[in-house]
Amino acid sequence: MKTIHDILYTQAKLNPTNIALYWQSASISFLTLSRRVQKLCVALSAIGKQGSRIAVLAWNCPQFIELIYAASASGRVLVPINARLAPAEIEYQLRLSGAIAIFGDKILLSKLPSESTDEIDVISFQNEYESWLINSDTKAPCIKINEHDMVWILFTSGSTGKPKGAELTHSSFLNALKTASIARPVKQTDRYLFPFPLFHVAAHNVLLQHQYGAAVVLMKSFNATDALCAIRQLQVTTLSLAPTMIAMLLEQADFQFDDLEHVRSIGYGASAMPATLLQTLLSNTNVGLCQGYGMTELSGNVVFLSETDHRLAVTSKPQLLTSIGKPAGEVQVMIVNERNVPCSFGEVGEIIIKAKQCMRGYYKNLMLSQQAIVNDYLYTGDLGYIDKDGYLYMVDRKKDMIVSGGENIASKEVEEVLRGHSKIIECAVIGLPDAKWGEKACAVVVSSEPVTDKELSSYCKQKIASYKTPKKWFRLVRLPINSTGKIDKKALREMFCNRA
Repeated sequence: MKTIHDILYTQAKLNPTNIALYWQSASISFLTLSRRVQKLCVALSAIGKQGSRIAVLAWNCPQFIELIYAASASGRVLVPINARLAPAEIEYQLRLSGAIAIFGDKILLSKLPSESTDEIDVISFQNEYESWLINSDTKAPCIKINEHDMVWILFTSGSTGKPKGAELTHSSFLNALKTASIARPVKQTDRYLFPFPLFHVAAHNVLLQHQYGAAVVLMKSFNATDALCAIRQLQVTTLSLAPTMIAMLLEQADFQFDDLEHVRSIGYGASAMPATLLQTLLSNTNVGLCQGYGMTELSGNVVFLSETDHRLAVTSKPQLLTSIGKPAGEVQVMIVNERNVPCSFGEVGEIIIKAKQCMRGYYKNLMLSQQAIVNDYLYTGDLGYIDKDGYLYMVDRKKDMIVSGGENIASKEVEEVLRGHSKIIECAVIGLPDAKWGEKACAVVVSSEPVTDKELSSYCKQKIASYKTPKKWFRLVRLPINSTGKIDKKALREMFCNRA
């Protein structure tokens, strides 16, 4: 298997009647999906040329998955665009990528200014798409596709500046699937619930299921009520959720632990699993938990905290719950200091990763590409350390490190302390401007009952140094979450920047 579309075409031959997708009340077989993808491949081959970029702006739907496979088969490069972006941000990504066409949801497309789409084809899934397929020729031209050809340009979140377009290849994706399959084996009989957006690198999980002939239960977006309904009705066996999503699922008024009787595995990422939530799941279900650590530039996950590790964390090694696991397969992880010298065990430095699933570089940005990838190692921008048993611990993102009066404050460390308070449900620690210290640590909390600033400050000072204790406290009913399920610290900084 050398290309993404080989995954679908192989299953259409081997298991044509098996279900590839469950979508709302419909079920779509591998053969049906393959036939539609072949039609779309023909239509795409009629516009642009091999290597042309095709954008997609949509929430999850079967047509999005058709585009994933058809762009690959036609030699085009897919540019998935975050549906939550503002029109100006979308226009920037269209312009930078040089997209010759954009597919998507008609409501999302209608919000784009006409000048951003004047020179490209616009195909709405609700209007032109079906007729566009029907009117395509019967056979696509024969083209040669190399495994190292770019197949996606996937933009990073842009939290530290303008979004960068990661060049992902057939090879990088297929190697990501190889890594993931070691940590989270897939059975052909699995029914996998996917609630994350397809415009995120988490979409590699859909490809992983299809590679092994498993069915994907596709959600338009995450909704705890709909997710619980699908788990019950379709007897879901595996799923991917952020810890915040798991908590929301368990908070459903009619939730019962028996609802998870068919679920054998939940993969999660985006943030650490709170100890109380882990204990609740493992004490009341037979569900295995696996945490994945990765990023857009790595086409998926590279480090995993296994199901065994999670059970050890509950029974005898609680410190494992603060780890993100060990590298899987052929992935190599190192920690280096500011002088690029390898760190010793327990010493904090930047996490760098060598893996075949690494991106080719940043699209049209040679300088940043050369800064990010040095001697085949990707410099992640994450700070962490490795213990003597080989477990990797993430301390913080470089960009989330708060520098106050010359002292470094790891927001993740403070958050872990706050989550131990009996009244705190969730929290986020951010750095906000301070005239005297440059930055100061501020905490945004969601509490189960009223709690004073004084009580929280006193609690923190018992656990961590005074300079690390938040100097300002904010309350919200729920923390904002971005499309990947992570707490949106950029939104929080914008929300509270004038209230510091």
